[in-house]
Amino acid sequence: MALSEPKSLKYADILKELRVSFFAMNRLTSFPWILVENELQRNKSSDLISELLQQTCLHPLCQKFPPSVRYRRLFLSELIRREAADCDPLDQLYDALAEVLGAEEATECYKSYLLPSSDAVSLLESVALISEGTTGLVTWEAALYLAEWALDHKQVFTGRSVLELGSGVGLTGITICRSCSPHRFVFSDFHPTVLQKLRDNVHLNGLSNDSSPVVSVDELDWTTVTEEKLREIRADVVIAADVVYDPEVAESLVKLLSKILSCWSVEVQPEIFICSTVRNPETYSSFKLQLENSGISQEVMTGPVSQVFPYNRLSPIELIKLYR
Repeated sequence: MALSEPKSLKYADILKELRVSFFAMNRLTSFPWILVENELQRNKSSDLISELLQQTCLHPLCQKFPPSVRYRRLFLSELIRREAADCDPLDQLYDALAEVLGAEEATECYKSYLLPSSDAVSLLESVALISEGTTGLVTWEAALYLAEWALDHKQVFTGRSVLELGSGVGLTGITICRSCSPHRFVFSDFHPTVLQKLRDNVHLNGLSNDSSPVVSVDELDWTTVTEEKLREIRADVVIAADVVYDPEVAESLVKLLSKILSCWSVEVQPEIFICSTVRNPETYSSFKLQLENSGISQEVMTGPVSQVFPYNRLSPIELIKLYR
């Protein structure tokens, strides 16, 4: 059932793209609405709208982990706007809209990121980008990119102990735990509200100290953590995403990375991967210069990654591997 469009997406592809974007609360303007409209005009029925509703607002995942009330309201309004004019109105669609119109908006909502295995990583996130003085209560682009890179390079994590710095709400780490079979995974952060949200999300996704992999959530102050603590963690792989956004934070990170690398001999040093959205080139260049001045070498990891999650791919993102 091909559509006469340049990309020639099939009916099932339209459903999949909208489902993935809906649960991740991707921007509604990025949805393939023109393809939806063309299919509706071609079929002259509301079957596609009905199926889209089943795959989004009426899906069991939405019942368990619903996106924000405002987002669902806007999404349903878009579906209503695109209903074929010569088709009977779909009662389920208007019933779903009536339900969200009567719901109260909260300060938190769920975002679900669908994995290639058809499993989902569901996270409770803040509706606001900055909340309680921190940006750590939402998922950022570099975390999504690093998760995609991990899915393409599972061998880096399989059977190994992994430490994640600045885990935030947990998207990257939970994806690795779900898909890459690490032996042990240590999530870490410092802000108390972020740590509590992180623990909630780890638990939400069925991970614990008794699960496989063995998982823990640790408070880690980059400025005071001891070499003894780092040796206790004994990570084979260290990762971090979107942690180079402030000059002071970048300086603390470089000192921490130096401490991590000094804990072991060159032969047994962990692999370290830092993924950054380069929002401020000056801050990022300063971070890389500090690495160089600390004797830490870097290698930019090039090559495409499989596009699994919906997010803004126009942002400049760089993944580097560090070693001494």
